[in-house]
Amino acid sequence: MTTPAVRPSLPRRGLAARLPATVDRRVRLFAWLSFLSEVLIIGTGGAVRLTGSGLGCPTWPTCTPESLVPTPEMGIHGVIEFGNRTMTGLVGILAVLVLVLIWRFRRQRRDLFVLACIVLGGVVAQAVIGGITVWTGLNPFIVGFHYVASLLLVCVTAAFLVFAYEPAGPRVRTVQRGFAALAHATSAALALTIVFGVITTGAGPHSGDADAGRNGFNAELLEHVHAWPSYALFALTVALVIASYRTRFGGRRWVVALLAIELVQIGVGLYQARNGLPALSVGAHMVLAALTAAAMTVVLLRMKRREPLEQTAAA
Repeated sequence: MTTPAVRPSLPRRGLAARLPATVDRRVRLFAWLSFLSEVLIIGTGGAVRLTGSGLGCPTWPTCTPESLVPTPEMGIHGVIEFGNRTMTGLVGILAVLVLVLIWRFRRQRRDLFVLACIVLGGVVAQAVIGGITVWTGLNPFIVGFHYVASLLLVCVTAAFLVFAYEPAGPRVRTVQRGFAALAHATSAALALTIVFGVITTGAGPHSGDADAGRNGFNAELLEHVHAWPSYALFALTVALVIASYRTRFGGRRWVVALLAIELVQIGVGLYQARNGLPALSVGAHMVLAALTAAAMTVVLLRMKRREPLEQTAAA
């Protein structure tokens, strides 16, 4: 009696085997989606505030004490607020997917792994901060912190994208100290502009709800204070553009992009200041601030380049 031949069993392809072994199109695609979602949620968060829907869902994590979702009697404000909460879920899913996609090569690309963990942790923290914002009746200082935290996540996802297009290896500076000092001074002016902008908004008319309080500062005075670092930012950015062409800086197109965004931002700022802060222009101002911060992040990171591991080992 002949024994039937036994076929060798093929190894099962588990999830880990299907994941990328290095940065590929899938990683970059979801990294872009994660970045765009972080910018988009700033826009939807602005819509919540600018339409007076900040307490459209008066409780957290549920929309009402009895319902997870808004009820018909809550009207459009409940829909807008709940829509922004739904966006948080999308942002979180994308953050998880990016982390999963880089999991297989997390040791080789520790930089990407750390940034992905920061984004995921930041999304969770942002959800909690959003809940605290609701519990405190839209305290303007917490609302401002909520916005700044969102900006930081935009910067982190932008940094992830920069690194995702670079090979593994140590990063070395490629610009002179004077150029680096100018770039960091520009980023400091941007940070001050954003901080004073947030404080100014907290004193202005767009509180997110008719019963929400303001921070008590003089809004008209703060508008002028907010403008001072923005003037410095624009002047420093112009100087940075000139320096980037004189030194043949590899990231000069991003410096030009930074200047272009600032010019649009200045135009929007002047329009809203002269027309009584229309809600749509304020929302555009918020999103443009996020794009400005992202462009500044790319400029700073482009001041260094990667040395491939093979070249480092040979040295």
